Amino acid sequence: MNNNHHKRIKIIGSFLFLLAIGFFCLQIAYLFVHTRLQVEYVDDRIFYIVNIICVICLATSLLFLFSLTRKWKWVGASIVAVFIIANGVLLADSHSKIKNITSISPDFKHVLTIKENIKTNEAVYYRNYYGILALPKETLPYQTDGRFKVEWLANDIAAVTYLTENGIIHQYIGTYGDRGGGLSYYYVGAEIQGVWKGNNVEMISNTDGISVTQNGQTETFDWDHIVQFGTLAIVLTENNQAKWTISLNENFTVDSSSATPPSGEINLYRATMEDNKPILLNYKGAH
Repeated sequence: MNNNHHKRIKIIGSFLFLLAIGFFCLQIAYLFVHTRLQVEYVDDRIFYIVNIICVICLATSLLFLFSLTRKWKWVGASIVAVFIIANGVLLADSHSKIKNITSISPDFKHVLTIKENIKTNEAVYYRNYYGILALPKETLPYQTDGRFKVEWLANDIAAVTYLTENGIIHQYIGTYGDRGGGLSYYYVGAEIQGVWKGNNVEMISNTDGISVTQNGQTETFDWDHIVQFGTLAIVLTENNQAKWTISLNENFTVDSSSATPPSGEINLYRATMEDNKPILLNYKGAH
């Protein structure tokens, strides 16, 4: 029994030691690609959290693998405590300078990452790669007031609603997929031409622009005030302020070479900082 228990302790210790080595190698690789390619973690806090996990695994593995005297246990515990406190302080300092807005898609395949400089209120959208790594893609066009609301309109479409410092509402759409097989670029507005209806809402897209009618109130947007994001979504604007986002649902199929009506559904999402959900719209015919 004692032999079996001793073996289990050694196996657990060895596993924790290998885990610590793995986390250490991860950090070294990260520092290399960060220096050479400006790659960052999707959330800056990950760096310090991995450091803490690494030292905890290493310290625990040494306890399991070696018979340490009480003196060395206290020395080791002190070193670990100092290391954890130092990384905690660095994490808090980083968080006080950069605000991380991180949201994982419903299918866990994509990560929306925005990092805002708290001093300048400048926010940068990052494109994620390999799950936890990301590269800066573009700066959001307006300085924010620090508040963000994220809503996943599909597994590959994330709508970010935010306010500027003077209270103007804007939307930025992170897109991670395609509805046309990735073979060519297409315009969302052209693919959704016609009449679409949902719960007390009607949306009409034609050559003049897009109109949205809800509860008897109609808003009309010409094409000069419609902004496309990727190939999955458009934002309707008025007076330099976001009003609605229209996105292609996952069952929507793009077939620009055919005159057949659109297949699938679209989502209509109002630009507001209040809690709200996208409205599902179905195609009802040509206009």
